[in-house]
Amino acid sequence: MTTLTPVLTKNWDQADSFTRAGYERDGGYKALRKAFRMEPDEIVQAVKDSGLRGRGGAGFPTGMKWGFLPPTSPNPRYLVVNADESEPGTCKDIPLMMANPHVLIEGVVISSYAIRSNVAFIYVRGEVLHVIRRLHQAVAEAYEAGYLGKDILGSGYDLDVVVHSGAGAYICGEETALLDSLEGFRGQPRLKPPFPAVAGLYSGPTVINNVESIASVPSIVGNGPDWFASMGTEKSQGFGIFSLSGHVTRPGQYEAPLGITLRELLDMAGGIREGHRLKFWTPGGSSTPIFTDEHLDVPLDFESVGAAGSMLGTRALQIFDETTCVVRAVLRWSEFYAHESCGKCTPCREGTYWYKLMLKRLESGQGTDEDLETLLDISDNILGRSFCALGDGATSPVVSSIKLFRDEYVRHFEQGACPFDPAKSTLWGGAK
Repeated sequence: MTTLTPVLTKNWDQADSFTRAGYERDGGYKALRKAFRMEPDEIVQAVKDSGLRGRGGAGFPTGMKWGFLPPTSPNPRYLVVNADESEPGTCKDIPLMMANPHVLIEGVVISSYAIRSNVAFIYVRGEVLHVIRRLHQAVAEAYEAGYLGKDILGSGYDLDVVVHSGAGAYICGEETALLDSLEGFRGQPRLKPPFPAVAGLYSGPTVINNVESIASVPSIVGNGPDWFASMGTEKSQGFGIFSLSGHVTRPGQYEAPLGITLRELLDMAGGIREGHRLKFWTPGGSSTPIFTDEHLDVPLDFESVGAAGSMLGTRALQIFDETTCVVRAVLRWSEFYAHESCGKCTPCREGTYWYKLMLKRLESGQGTDEDLETLLDISDNILGRSFCALGDGATSPVVSSIKLFRDEYVRHFEQGACPFDPAKSTLWGGAK
């Protein structure tokens, strides 16, 4: 597992990797030509056989999701790419779209053809203006070359792609809130059922997939499902981009087979920054329960991480060394969730607000043992009782940090202040 598998990232070091010419020079759009020699159902089956699971966090089998579309409907079918990357610590889709937007576009065309859709949307987080401009440029190049529009490559298949900029709301990463935003409404989760596959965008059958999921489709079609399935583990097949950030010597994107361990990734990334040791880390962004150095050898696949008590999520590996105050880190995450809660459901709206107030008091050394029990009680009232996964995700760092670092919480109110010296931690902008 110590070998990287550069597929989506293989041409990122080329100066013109984002252009159509650079992408075609590396074999780009060959898979699209192969796809047009296949029946749509053959492509759906190939994606099922590959074992590709959603790369946006949930890990749901991609081909199975495509298969949920009803065979007939009075409304058009749509493909929507969720490019609203907003999870704290997650930073793989934005560099992918920046460095190699054409692999996403090729994936969009193949996936749309497979599900028999003639309109596709790429919903991008509004703050990443540089990525939006690059996507618009790539879409224009694809239209110019005949990869988009009418009668693509003489196949008789038509497809239009729309790049839509969101307004920077974390909640719009939730697929039904994203659909409401696309339709011009305030982005809030919908009550399900009906599910998007039956009644999604404009009440039409809709497939919603993450950027990395769709970008993986051309390599599956081009190389075959067995090639993709040969990587990873038995139930978590293929490769994925692991985002290492925080107190690591060489942070960045590491594309590797699922099932690799953090220990192996840290070896390739130069380890924890010099003179320090690992304290805790997130396996899939801030909305996944935290791990410690005891979990260094947990295989990073959906099943193993779940069995160890967390979730693989978006493979956003945030690394924190011993200078980091756990309480302050959880407070910062909770402030984020309180700010980004859409307010539609009471458990999330009220629970994240009380998280913020109580953690702020605990971090300043004014809490009590009773406060810790209240935090856990609040978590019980949020978990499983919210419209979407935002509420569930907000509970993860709180519950897991109390479980693993309860003594650190206690030290805060026993000493009447945070025991960590801000001058020694980069979390506060201090010493590097």
